Amino acid sequence: MNRALFLDRDGVINIEKNYLYKIEDFKFIDGIFELCRHYQNLGYLIFVVTNQSGIARGYYRESDFEKLTLWMIKQFLKEGITITKVYHCPHHPDISGTCECRKPKSGMILEAKKEFDLDLKNSILVGDKERDIEAATHAGIQESYLFDETASHKESKATRIVLKLKDIYSVDTK
Repeated sequence: MNRALFLDRDGVINIEKNYLYKIEDFKFIDGIFELCRHYQNLGYLIFVVTNQSGIARGYYRESDFEKLTLWMIKQFLKEGITITKVYHCPHHPDISGTCECRKPKSGMILEAKKEFDLDLKNSILVGDKERDIEAATHAGIQESYLFDETASHKESKATRIVLKLKDIYSVDTK
């Protein structure tokens, strides 16, 4: 079984910008490449799990999301990092009804487990919202990090709240 590093996109990989779909608006967060490189070197597969309700809301199209995703994957490849797969939820409960993929549900993580024979108990998730952490917990991921540069979260079900991405692996002993 494979171990995985799951990453939320907006707020973890890139600076949060509401309904981001344009390449020119995409800015990587400091430390994301180093974080991914660290875990890739330890043998983890890297996945992105992202809610994209802007599609259901009509702010951008599925093809806009796919274009940005391909560009993002190429940027990681230039850094020597392979993103195994990007999972996204295009739904919004008020528009599309309920689904199993929208975080805090764990549908995207469970789909990755099924597709790639993942050991979720020994996998990691990094998110910037409590719903990311809840999705990890529901899927059986025991190690999760809430990334919050502003330290506005005082409490979380995450393993740890971190101010910088390097704080995740700088004390890592795996």
